[in-house]
Amino acid sequence: MSTIIGRNQTITDLDAEAVLTGRIPVESAPRRRPGRRRAEPFTVVSYVVVSLFGLFCLIPLWMIFAGSLTDESTLASKGYSFLPHPFSLTAYAMLFSGQSLLKGYIASLFITIVGTSLSLSCTAALAWVIARQLPGISRPLTIFSYIPMLFTGGLVPLYLLVTQVLHLTNSWFSVILPIMLAPFLIFVAVSFFRQLPEAILDSAKVDGAGEMRIFFQIVLPLSKPILAVLGLFYAVTYWNEWFMALLFISDPGKQPMQLILENLIANVANAASLPGASAAQAAAPIYQLRFAMTVLTVAPILLAYPFAQRFFVKGLTLGATKG
Repeated sequence: MSTIIGRNQTITDLDAEAVLTGRIPVESAPRRRPGRRRAEPFTVVSYVVVSLFGLFCLIPLWMIFAGSLTDESTLASKGYSFLPHPFSLTAYAMLFSGQSLLKGYIASLFITIVGTSLSLSCTAALAWVIARQLPGISRPLTIFSYIPMLFTGGLVPLYLLVTQVLHLTNSWFSVILPIMLAPFLIFVAVSFFRQLPEAILDSAKVDGAGEMRIFFQIVLPLSKPILAVLGLFYAVTYWNEWFMALLFISDPGKQPMQLILENLIANVANAASLPGASAAQAAAPIYQLRFAMTVLTVAPILLAYPFAQRFFVKGLTLGATKG
């Protein structure tokens, strides 16, 4: 049997008697070393498997990065390699020469930031109204959100709507508005809002708070996990979007980065394939440019993901399940 005295000190009964009689000070009482927990085999295997899986996921990214720094002749003759040998920055020098890439980055940042903000605001507001099940408005909005998951108007009506009705040609909002609301993400947010404690909302009503105050001061602070997940999905969608820009933006100064790089790769490849192409055009680093384009496109998303990672898993599990 043991007794605990003072600052978590474990001593035997004989030592406890000595301490109480004053023969041994409390601070000098012997301590028992805490026993080490043995790692379970399943835990060890899980860590090993997850680590190997993460390594396999990182290998393709590293090979793309190494390929963007490898000389074009080596890529064409030997293919991929883990180490960039011989080292070459030709692709990045070509991409960063001039102002087109900088303008493309500015366009992509504007589309991503403004589009994600508008999408989050509209998705959260629409999902909250549907989750509240208000009579006369929640059901029509549910049907309005569900129909686009089954039917779409097609490409021609969309083109006529954006160009002839809204007059958004060569505008960044022609990329933002067509994909501003995702029906699947709306219903994920609805499922999350319905799991919020009713007692908190009822208490706010008793204190005299209206629907707007409840939404902005209570619901949104409690919804940070699901908002982070929705924001990440919308940000990735807007950052990678180039097809809408191809349809509605013809001004080179307003095209996003993805469309500029796609046009650059296509132009270099077509010029190199012409029968009368010069030696400089034929030696253009096509493969290296593709790798560099992938690195420049993926890098901002990889850098933004760690800031939302702590909310990501929690938001998915709370918003995608019920009960």
